[in-house]
Amino acid sequence: MGAIKVTSAAFAEGGMIPARFTCDGADSSPALSWDTVPEGAKSLALICDDPDAPMGTWVHWVTYDLLPTIKGLPENVPPAETIPGGGKQGHSDFGKFGYGGPCPPGGTHRYFFKLYALDAMLLLSGKVTKKQLEAAMKGHVIGQGQLMGKYSRK
Repeated sequence: MGAIKVTSAAFAEGGMIPARFTCDGADSSPALSWDTVPEGAKSLALICDDPDAPMGTWVHWVTYDLLPTIKGLPENVPPAETIPGGGKQGHSDFGKFGYGGPCPPGGTHRYFFKLYALDAMLLLSGKVTKKQLEAAMKGHVIGQGQLMGKYSRK
């Protein structure tokens, strides 16, 4: 399986996510970049979640059918089903399309931005959840990478 390096100009691996990308700020998505996608990739998917949430893993962002030729997502992707330039967004655990930033009830939480290279376009539509996306991706992942950032609230 191919390894993909995922980075952000906003924060380093294991670093603190700036407040503007959280519920304490503008709640806009951070810009993300990645390096070489494995040959044979037909689409990309991205999931951001928080495994430290008190009620279990909280899903902050679900994207899929991103073109394998793009090298990242810009800052502040609009909260809509479709992504300008290609791709779709599913529903987060906030109950809406698009990104919902870190908003922990207290303490420091980790946020994993996980990128998957797939050998197929998934062609899902509607209020796609992380669970539905993961089921559709099964058997199609040919590469992956991740970036982890942290955010803390009192």
